Amino acid sequence: MAGRPPSPLRRAREASGYTQESFAAELGMERTSIGRWERGVQAPYPWQRQRVAFALRVSLDELDELLRRTLRRAPSPSRDTATAPSRSGEKTGTFTLEADVIAAAVPDLRRSLDSLDLPDDGPTRTLAELRADVARMSEDRLQARYVDLAHRLPVVLAELGRAGQLGGQAEQRSVAALLTLALRAADGVAFKFGYLDLSARLIDRMRTAAQRAEDHLLAAAVSYVRTETFFANGDLVTAARALDLAVDELPARGTPPVASAAALAALHMRAAVVAGRAGKPDSAAEHLREARRACTTVPEGVYHGTAFGPASLRIHELAVAVELSDPVGIERASSWYPPPELPAERRSHYFIDLARAQLDLGRHEDAHASLQTARQVAPQHARAHPQVRRTLTTLLSTHSAPSSGLLDLADWAGAR
Repeated sequence: MAGRPPSPLRRAREASGYTQESFAAELGMERTSIGRWERGVQAPYPWQRQRVAFALRVSLDELDELLRRTLRRAPSPSRDTATAPSRSGEKTGTFTLEADVIAAAVPDLRRSLDSLDLPDDGPTRTLAELRADVARMSEDRLQARYVDLAHRLPVVLAELGRAGQLGGQAEQRSVAALLTLALRAADGVAFKFGYLDLSARLIDRMRTAAQRAEDHLLAAAVSYVRTETFFANGDLVTAARALDLAVDELPARGTPPVASAAALAALHMRAAVVAGRAGKPDSAAEHLREARRACTTVPEGVYHGTAFGPASLRIHELAVAVELSDPVGIERASSWYPPPELPAERRSHYFIDLARAQLDLGRHEDAHASLQTARQVAPQHARAHPQVRRTLTTLLSTHSAPSSGLLDLADWAGAR
């Protein structure tokens, strides 16, 4: 009986003149990984896709489509080897990961972004219903429920596009504010899973939507998020300048005092991390002092999509200490446990940063334990985070006989 026709990914690889062996060598990978991709059993991780697209001489959009078509034609796994993929993406077995499920959703997300000002005809819910749906999506982002979020985003973005063409100016401003938060939820998926080109486009759209909303605090939240772009390209000078400008543009009057203080402090909190990463301890300390002042009047909460308060500040203090390789600051910031009411994504960040610090201090078992906690708190966030893989790769290299727990965690995170 004739075999199955080659998968779209295999045809693209062959059209580029590669054998599986030469393609694996080009990417610095094992040939078996290429075989799994081409059978649709697994997809390249987001951080691998830039190199894959370059080798195949296709765009990232075209690679997304190749992978989606390959995953669609994959044979159903046997009951003995794997379970069917679920919308949660979190499961045992070898058939899928969150990254695979999100890869299949990204083309629809790209298309919804492309046609935001030209949405398809369809139903449009009331502003109250849309507001409730966007609030749920913001909560999904904060709690690191990325897979479910990726499935819902294209439909909601199209609906917000339609809503933005209806009603008077006041209603259009309200829709623009909701669109800003929905785009931020989309960026939570794109940036965390390595789609940096898509993330940059989403942030650009966010800025435009916030301007249409005429909401200074929402614009400040977008400036907070925009730092991701500068982190990705390593331009810390521009990141610091953009945050300073956002601080200067916040109005001194005319906004709710608690929300305004939270927005200002969040920008200083972010600027402290930028200064720490740039190796500027004095600047980082000054920004942290400014953020700390607000903690006397601002309770822990989520303000215009950004978590801020005393506990969030403690998490950023650790991040700054880690960036500066400051053992005293690390010890001071890490002698604490984030409360469970904090968003899961932020708590997971704390343990990922803590593991990095513990690794640098030679406390390898503690680093392993911190990564396990990050996984328990927010599995989708921890598995997608590149620092988790870097820490695990170093831990594996320092152990001649790694424990089964460490090996299992590394397999789960794709670190080996």
